[in-house]
Amino acid sequence: MTAVNFSRVSSSVALAVCVSAIVPTFAVSGTAAAAGSCPATTPQNAGSPDWTLAGTTGSVAVTGSTDTTAPLVNVTTPFSVSQTQVHTLHAGNGPVVSSIAKVSVCYMGVNGRDGSVFDSSYQRGEAVDFPLTGVVPGFQKAISGQTVGSTVAVAMTPADGYPEGQPSAGIRPSDSLVFAIKILSASS
Repeated sequence: MTAVNFSRVSSSVALAVCVSAIVPTFAVSGTAAAAGSCPATTPQNAGSPDWTLAGTTGSVAVTGSTDTTAPLVNVTTPFSVSQTQVHTLHAGNGPVVSSIAKVSVCYMGVNGRDGSVFDSSYQRGEAVDFPLTGVVPGFQKAISGQTVGSTVAVAMTPADGYPEGQPSAGIRPSDSLVFAIKILSASS
């Protein structure tokens, strides 16, 4: 298994969900994340993962984020899926997110080919706001229909991610992607 290493994240990597102009500020280690911030601390003893998935090739194990820690995504590479799969790691108790909502989330994106983190708002310590209509289909499928406060994971096919690739993020056209997402808020 390959453990995801935050130090492999480049701050110049294009944001996986086509959002720009993020100002990097980091959450204070060991304290609860303030509204709009994402904890950057990696969990020390994650215990059993919240979700494991055997792919067409490889596998993935995801432990969702908490108020004080970022998620943990372990990938046995190369990982790929033939169908996009969404799993609710922890259900929230807020309103249901519509398919056209503007959301605020914390997320980590991992490339199944090599297990590298290609983008992470957790690393930046700052939530990201965007309309669901402006993101890749797999990200939309992961969030739409969930409730605010939920933590979800999605393993997406290349067609639901970047079918043409995303060279600035190191994503090739054949790469399956994994995201761990915390839904902070949503508005229509």
